[in-house]
Amino acid sequence: MKSLPVEPSGSASSSPLLQATAHSLPDQGDALTRARAFAEPLLAGETLDTGENTLAHADAVALILRLIGGSEAMQAASYLVYACEHLNKPQEVIAKGFGDNFATLAIETTQLVRLQRQARQVQAAGARSAAIPMAQTAAAQTENVRKMLLAFSRDLRVVMLRLASRLQTLRHFAQTKLPLPPGLAAESLQVFAPLANRLGIWEIKWEMEDLAFRFLEPDTYRSVAGLLDEKRTQREAQVQRLREEVQAGLQAQGVLATVQGRPKHIYSIVRKMRGKSLGFEQIHDIRALRVVVASVPDCYAALSWVHSQFAPITEEFDDYIARPKVNGYRSLHTIVRDAGGQPIEIQIRTQAMHEHAEHGVAAHWAYKEAGAKGYAGVSATGIYDAKIAVLRQLLAWERELSGTQGPGVFDDRIYVLTPDAAIVELPQGATAVDFAYSVHTNLGHRCRGARLDGVMVPLNTPLKNGQTVEVTVAKEGGPSRDWLNAELGYLVSHRARAKVRAWFNALALDETVAKGREAVEKLLQREGRTALKLDDLAVQLGFNAADDLFEVVGKDEFSLRNIELLLRPPEPATADADLPLLRKPRSTAQPAKGGLLVVGVDSLMTQLAKCCKPAPPDAICGFVTRGKGVSVHRADCSNLREMVARNGERVIEVAWGEPVGSLKEAVYPVDVSVEAADRQGLLRDISEVFAKDKTNVIAVQTQTVKGTAWMTFTVEVSDSGRLARVLGTVAELPGVRSARRR
Repeated sequence: MKSLPVEPSGSASSSPLLQATAHSLPDQGDALTRARAFAEPLLAGETLDTGENTLAHADAVALILRLIGGSEAMQAASYLVYACEHLNKPQEVIAKGFGDNFATLAIETTQLVRLQRQARQVQAAGARSAAIPMAQTAAAQTENVRKMLLAFSRDLRVVMLRLASRLQTLRHFAQTKLPLPPGLAAESLQVFAPLANRLGIWEIKWEMEDLAFRFLEPDTYRSVAGLLDEKRTQREAQVQRLREEVQAGLQAQGVLATVQGRPKHIYSIVRKMRGKSLGFEQIHDIRALRVVVASVPDCYAALSWVHSQFAPITEEFDDYIARPKVNGYRSLHTIVRDAGGQPIEIQIRTQAMHEHAEHGVAAHWAYKEAGAKGYAGVSATGIYDAKIAVLRQLLAWERELSGTQGPGVFDDRIYVLTPDAAIVELPQGATAVDFAYSVHTNLGHRCRGARLDGVMVPLNTPLKNGQTVEVTVAKEGGPSRDWLNAELGYLVSHRARAKVRAWFNALALDETVAKGREAVEKLLQREGRTALKLDDLAVQLGFNAADDLFEVVGKDEFSLRNIELLLRPPEPATADADLPLLRKPRSTAQPAKGGLLVVGVDSLMTQLAKCCKPAPPDAICGFVTRGKGVSVHRADCSNLREMVARNGERVIEVAWGEPVGSLKEAVYPVDVSVEAADRQGLLRDISEVFAKDKTNVIAVQTQTVKGTAWMTFTVEVSDSGRLARVLGTVAELPGVRSARRR
């Protein structure tokens, strides 16, 4: 594993990032010595949750910061961060001994450490239970941790301390060969390494990627490492020979250059193999040289000599000097073949370009993770990445260099925690009510109080970055209309406002449905049909459910007259002691008026029931009414079933008689129901079908609700069997969903 190079703290290659961020700390020459002496009695006997001794960890973090050019003040901060958790009043104690700046840095870094530890615990629990709190996936939670890091990176010192700490943690587990805690390797690879890349600290990026990948995919890591080791001695000898050849050749051309072999990192090789679907033998830059010269003209002179001595692979040439990358990276990249035909990558750059490439801070977040088009399965994250790459470069970095404070890139978003340590992203100025709705709609509706970091606050208190938010809720109830008043400041999120409006809209709908239900139930009471199921009634009227019917009735969009026409109950059939007893059927039968044959009773008046409108050859049944003779119903009539259930002794057997004389031309009124998508010309088309069949239409009723038309046609037929053929033709018309006899 490649270790970080040792460089003096004030060397020319010190990172501009650390120069800029460190200068805001007090310039105390003895700060490092005093900080370690202050922390040693607190940390010497303590261990981190990783099992590593806390003081040893702090020593290693300070060393990493020194090796990448960190000042003594930055190194001192690494001890104070870990001392925080062992102090009752860390802010006061550290501020008194080292100043407010050190205290703020230590507190914020400690807060971020705690956040990341809790987030890993939540993800581990979610992996075991297959459910992360608040229905957040592990990937979404990781992305939120990344955003939280960036939000905290307004003070880039916090980020630098966390990067150094995480690298040391990975080294600790690699050296001790202990199993890595769940989630830590993935978080290192998905959050910390890309952040190091974005800040341009490639020493940390490469080593962290390889270490994390080693834990995540040990078999793949060992396989690639084995492939690299197979011919390591031969390859290193070839690279050394080429290095000497290039350096001597450039010197002969008057170009002073430093030529070094460039290590290839295992994770980088695997990514390229997977991203471009290449085999190990197809990776051209396993062997690589880096040429550092004094000036830009020397870069092109060196390139010219290299291409004259070796066979260039033209499609692999990139001029990042003429066309720098988005992150400001500049260099010449070419791949050539040596005398044996083996490819070798050569990078040519000036010393200034090299220092920027190794220690620059404006590296694009997605550099070599996605590129312009992205590798297979990995794509750039669009607006979010562009915001980081451009605004962060031009604004935040400029602000850090000048030491001024101004608006940050992430001032439009904040990141807060649930009691379970899940991260919630909210707009700037959001309140506990916004937070509750972002977790769950029902939690928002019932939100009644809030605690921020354990302290009760009013519901309209704006939240701040990193706060832990806990809401108290009522067992039942809904939001307050005051929450929609912008002047009172309860809601900032558009999503939360929409959910509150939806609740009140649903409340208004409930009132409308209740009003419609009351009207329908009163009608059924008047008609003596309270036993009728409301859902069945709604379906007969063309609705999916009773509430759909109640809604349009409550809005006065559907007339109750339609329900009355559907019901059309017969005259009340009550018991009457004066009614004659029914005689048993005789063996003979007489034709009665209207073509009906009443079996067993002579000279009884008969009439066709209006509720079901029977017509030959329907199966029919008679019912003796009070004073109106026998009412003839279809055998499947629902009204008949209810009357039989109440007064079964009044049923009488009836049948259609043979029509004689003028009755041969008798016709019977029948109701037909048609449901269709409403359109222009629908009524005309249906009427034409009846006209072509010479079926007389004597009445039509129509009702249209939400684009659906319900039509009732009363037609005259002599034979109900013939009607079925006509309805089949109607059902085939465009837009018609059903056509049936009522």
